[in-house]
Amino acid sequence: MPLLAISCIYCITRERMIDMPRTYNLFISHAWQYNDDYSTVVRWLSQSSLDYRNYSVPQHDPLDVRTNAGLENALTNQIRPASIVIIIAGMYDAYSKWIDYEIDEANRMGKTIIGIRPWGQQRIPLKVQQAATEMVGWNSSSLIDAIMRY
Repeated sequence: MPLLAISCIYCITRERMIDMPRTYNLFISHAWQYNDDYSTVVRWLSQSSLDYRNYSVPQHDPLDVRTNAGLENALTNQIRPASIVIIIAGMYDAYSKWIDYEIDEANRMGKTIIGIRPWGQQRIPLKVQQAATEMVGWNSSSLIDAIMRY
């Protein structure tokens, strides 16, 4: 096949790939006591044109675990298919042990981490800042734009 024909096939294929919608696989770190923040993030995603799968653990279908080791294993399995892990930084003080675990697992697996600054909060936990590929403000467009960059 002539070189020009191969080059044109590549251009057409690449152009089609750019136009194809992408599905984003997301894991949103949360605690059910902070369900309002989690629900807000899910609402932002649902109201956007973003095609995504949520690999977080929903309150209506909790993990059936009885030990910390079981919870760690279950969280690892939830994070594994995600390409992006979203950390709502405002929950860190109350749930640092589990958020640290999720961050460490995301890093170990080479996942993109997007941190969300809570509304009106200037101070962000250092662990979240250092781990985040990107920190965004508490608004839908910042989060959606960041997801689409990765």
